[in-house]
Amino acid sequence: MRNNAGRPDAAITPSVRLEGEHEKLGHIITVLSKAPAYSKTSELLHMARKTNDPAEQREQALRFFSAVYYQKSREFCDILTATFPPNSPGAAALRAGGRCTLTFEAYAQRYDLLCKVLPLGRRNPLYEATWWHNKLFNPSLHPETEILGFVPDWSASSADPMP
Repeated sequence: MRNNAGRPDAAITPSVRLEGEHEKLGHIITVLSKAPAYSKTSELLHMARKTNDPAEQREQALRFFSAVYYQKSREFCDILTATFPPNSPGAAALRAGGRCTLTFEAYAQRYDLLCKVLPLGRRNPLYEATWWHNKLFNPSLHPETEILGFVPDWSASSADPMP
């Protein structure tokens, strides 16, 4: 977050492959959200609504996420989320397939996470957290943006090298 001015890098942009397929669908940008008990969604909402200046929103978000937000791993939900534009063929394929592998490759580490794909409704806390997180960095986020959750099956996932 600090080193890249909030721009996504390889650590959060896995390649996506539907279960049973060899071809990748492409890459997505994932969001790691706090578990509902530790939610910071109200703070994200406040930052987004406090000013209409996108540069100021981005600066506040960078300060917020760069400070202590990511410091306590136990506060995070293990469901990753990602946004998709309305009527996205990729989102439709993921919903239809129901399962996929997210492959993260960064910093000499590879993780292959077999995940169940979970469509999230607007009232879902992870939908809200993802929406406001992304809205801070993308003020033109489409109101009909779709957000999917990715629930890892840890017993079927792998890391190389093992941590």
